[in-house]
Amino acid sequence: MLPRSRLALVRARLQLPTLRRATGLLEGRHSAVWKGHGDEVDDLHVYTPGDDVGDIDWRASARSATPVVKRYVATSNVALTLVVDTGRHMCATAAGGEPKHEVAQLVADVVAHVAHQRGDRVRLVAGDAGRVVEVPPGAGTTHLEVLLRRLQRTFDPDAPAGDLTRLLDRVLRSTTRRSLVVVVTDEARPGAADEQSLRRLRTRHEVMVVQVVDADLFAAGLGTAPGTLAGGSAAVERGRPVVTPPRARTVRDIVSGWSLPPFLRGRAAVRAAVAAARAARHAEVVARTRRLGVTTVSVESTHDVLDEMVALLGRSRRAGR
Repeated sequence: MLPRSRLALVRARLQLPTLRRATGLLEGRHSAVWKGHGDEVDDLHVYTPGDDVGDIDWRASARSATPVVKRYVATSNVALTLVVDTGRHMCATAAGGEPKHEVAQLVADVVAHVAHQRGDRVRLVAGDAGRVVEVPPGAGTTHLEVLLRRLQRTFDPDAPAGDLTRLLDRVLRSTTRRSLVVVVTDEARPGAADEQSLRRLRTRHEVMVVQVVDADLFAAGLGTAPGTLAGGSAAVERGRPVVTPPRARTVRDIVSGWSLPPFLRGRAAVRAAVAAARAARHAEVVARTRRLGVTTVSVESTHDVLDEMVALLGRSRRAGR
């Protein structure tokens, strides 16, 4: 039996109003980032310093005795680069109880589907400290299916550690056209080591970051995270299911291989200390991205992805005005 199309799977999850809203927000972001002449004149406005003198409508200027400039409708498509961190930490458990890579994959599916509806070209750069997987830019159903399937095969619990800096540098070196870069990683990134690369990338491209929130392994049950790590809308209010493993189950850190003794889980003091440390780290990451003009959103599960991606696009569009 042939596997179902990933675009078809995400289409089944998308409600039409959500799709229209996300597509419209990306359209707004597109016209704000790429300036230039289209095929149609949108309107006229008074000349301001910095406008192209070649756009002056001399007849309209003569009638109004004031220099007037033509404003055109942009017609080019978005150049979109999808950067996905596939280090082994992305195979850990997300706050909703699912593997983090499943949440990251759905983010990629949604981005690809919205781009497909608009006819935009999408490129993939994914990998970790030991490998970089690239799919060149392209559009159309076949290209996006190949891209998403390639990404799906890249996630591996035995993969090397993550290296977001390496991926950002690869995009910076190989992408000359101004693009929308969507980075998918976890709540601890971009870290201090990634700041320089992120700053350089931001000077050439527009960057958005989607962070997949880790499960609170010190709590009595999975499915909750410190409140400051929540995204733009409350996952609990949307009825997201919570997975609670048996209390006696041993929890192992996928990066270090260390196991968490069961007796530590559920202890209030331990949980409070871990939550405070995570909240402080998250605040540091948010401050770092804000300094660089990068819009971020946190998602806890696949049930959050659609709403949070729309919120992310909305915030980025408002910030670009």
